[in-house]
Amino acid sequence: MSARAKQYVYVLRSLKDPERHYVGLTGDVRKRLNWHNAGQSPHTAEHEPWALVVVMEFQDQALATRFEKYLKSGSGRAFAKRHLA
Repeated sequence: MSARAKQYVYVLRSLKDPERHYVGLTGDVRKRLNWHNAGQSPHTAEHEPWALVVVMEFQDQALATRFEKYLKSGSGRAFAKRHLA
């Protein structure tokens, strides 16, 4: 039996515009944060630099994907604003 790679759902806050947040999913949080701060993502490039607000670890890819999609929904954004940001 092989070990499954952990997945992480993360929330970033723009240091340039602290009201702006970004939610993503990755297997390597530090590498992804560096990627965002290097301007590699068209969704985050104009609001860099970014800082991590929260990172959640998941053992299950499907669960991580569902949680990321939830945080990007209207009710998920409201939840994140109240509890994570």
